[in-house]
Amino acid sequence: MKARDIARQYGIDGSLFERWLASSNHNYTQGAFGGLVVPDESVESVIADFNAQYEAEMNRLSAQQAKDEAAAKEKQQALAGILITSGYSFDGYTITRYSGYISGDDVVQVDRGTVGWFSKGTNVGATLMESLSVIRRNALTELKEAAYALGCNAVIGVDFDYLNLEPETANSQGGTTYLPYVFGVTANGNAVIIEKNN
Repeated sequence: MKARDIARQYGIDGSLFERWLASSNHNYTQGAFGGLVVPDESVESVIADFNAQYEAEMNRLSAQQAKDEAAAKEKQQALAGILITSGYSFDGYTITRYSGYISGDDVVQVDRGTVGWFSKGTNVGATLMESLSVIRRNALTELKEAAYALGCNAVIGVDFDYLNLEPETANSQGGTTYLPYVFGVTANGNAVIIEKNN
């Protein structure tokens, strides 16, 4: 019986079943017009084996997904608990380890727009102000990720550096093409481990 027909009869994905069959220890032959063919007397045992392995794989994936979700939740809680200050200490805490300088970055592009009869130039200032808090927050999130990767629970001496680019390039007509403005921000600090004082 053709593997595709078996898959259809038992409500199984045909290509998945054929891939599994090709890598299994079950006997099969190549069909005259392509595809795999299973001896009729083996169909029941092949299906039973496939279902058992498929269920085991689904259970493994489900367990892995649960484990990944738990790890992601634990990481999210740890990131939310990381303290950040522009100063160099926290009231009620003692710094027990310094792990070094870290940074987090983000960038945004702002279209220059065009000015003409039927077009309006981009309000770069307003667009930048809308984006600035977002890219600063993203830079701080990346800073926390860097601290977490070092096993730290706080960042001290945090400050921001800003980057402003006005890129342009030559075009095929020999003129200049003005590319979107680029605004970047870097959050810098020192990753530390702090412990609450008794």
